[in-house]
Amino acid sequence: MKTIITILLVLVFVPVFSQPNAKVTTGDKIIDFNAQLIDGSEVPLNKLYDESPLVLIVLRGWPEYQCPVCTRQVGEFVAEAEQFKKYGARVLMIYPGPSEVLQEKAEEFTEDFTFPDGFYFALDPSYSMVNEYGLRWDAPKETAYPSTFVVDKSGKVHFAKVSSSHGGRADVEEVVGALKGL
Repeated sequence: MKTIITILLVLVFVPVFSQPNAKVTTGDKIIDFNAQLIDGSEVPLNKLYDESPLVLIVLRGWPEYQCPVCTRQVGEFVAEAEQFKKYGARVLMIYPGPSEVLQEKAEEFTEDFTFPDGFYFALDPSYSMVNEYGLRWDAPKETAYPSTFVVDKSGKVHFAKVSSSHGGRADVEEVVGALKGL
């Protein structure tokens, strides 16, 4: 009986401890930061949303392997680039992970994609962005909770979706719906 109770307690409480504690949600002002692009340059987040809406996507990055769900999500957003262009939106993807291998792994991840104008791919080697946003998934073979935010030109978040698993991410249709509402 003790074993059954212990198992039930673990099943109830472990998910509670592994839930995201996102510090940004719909209606909030986005937290600005300097994005470190894969080419080594930096861009302040507010420079990306000051003239056009911004779609900010936090990937799992490098959790000791290339996440196939991230690969699929990035592919879907890149394939639908014309929809984002139609709404004048820019797309910034954040790829977090351990700094000693992050550049190399990000280059491997992106080699199969041709990012169109208005798409940016950034690294978060110190987890500073994901920590500041409350998105750090601090468990073995994890980096960040997959998340998507749609931000207007004033920096207000109009759409926020944070997944507590590898799936459950925002798809193109949801994000385009949010852009239509701006």
